[in-house]
Amino acid sequence: MNEQNLINLDEFELSEQELFSHVDNNALDSEKITAPRYSYWQSVFRVFFRKKINIIILSLLAVIIVFTYVYPLVTGYDPAVDPYQNIMDGTAKHLTPLQAIEKFGFHLKWILGAGGNGESTFDAIWYGSSISISLALICAAINMTIGIIIGSIWGFSRKFDLFMTEVYNVVANVPYILLISVLVLILSASFWTMVFAMTVTGWLGIAYFIRTQVIVIRDREYNLASRCLGTPIFRIATRNILPFMTSVIVTLAATEIPSYISYEVFLSYIGMGLSDMSLGKLIETAQPAMKTAGWGFEFWSPVAVASIITVVLYVVGQNLGDASDPRTHM
Repeated sequence: MNEQNLINLDEFELSEQELFSHVDNNALDSEKITAPRYSYWQSVFRVFFRKKINIIILSLLAVIIVFTYVYPLVTGYDPAVDPYQNIMDGTAKHLTPLQAIEKFGFHLKWILGAGGNGESTFDAIWYGSSISISLALICAAINMTIGIIIGSIWGFSRKFDLFMTEVYNVVANVPYILLISVLVLILSASFWTMVFAMTVTGWLGIAYFIRTQVIVIRDREYNLASRCLGTPIFRIATRNILPFMTSVIVTLAATEIPSYISYEVFLSYIGMGLSDMSLGKLIETAQPAMKTAGWGFEFWSPVAVASIITVVLYVVGQNLGDASDPRTHM
């Protein structure tokens, strides 16, 4: 051996007992892992809250939720009474925020002015937001649940794949917004009618997307090994595949929830949406005010709130989907 490669032990300034000591061969100690414990969801939230913009957006979402669901309860807003309290007062109609505050005094409910019946635009917007957001959440929950289950089966069963592919080719070519409009016209334009119209085929596109992802993942080496060992398909799907797709599912939900709010607003705007005073109905009702000088505030206020809600929901979902990707946990 070359003398240059030899290590001078005197450099360590340790005794022979410290340099050379007996180590017990303990089987339990040898199996201990010194790496830090890994928690998936803890890592997800650590990555998510690492960006300050996510904290700001999440705080804005919390404010929206409070005003949407808590504020109407605190004020005791009654959609059958409150919008018509000042209907006999001609001077209380179509007021800008400054005019409303001058007439009724400074109060939170008048910071967005008064509408065509003398009602508080601020109160009406948040009551309408509760309907629109609830509709979106319910539709997203139903479509995502059915879509994930059907998509998982679709990706594994070849016979089911042949059948569902034909169904998808037929139904997917029918414009989704047209199908919703027809169902709403045939049935009554109520909240649950809208839920039915948006979910009767809304899950199909989600199922097809999940099916594609499952086909990509199912034939990987670890899944083939599990199948060779006799692991049931259901266990492979729930333990190997769906957890791997968490970030994809969260990202998909982030696009679905705002889209249902957009559908509701658009259908109500063209007069084919909910009969309840949702955000879309408020925009449709205030449509004539858009063309009248000094009245535009009561039209653009619900438009702005609907836009803010959809953007915030989308951004939070997208950033949470990015944080759900294990590759970002390094």
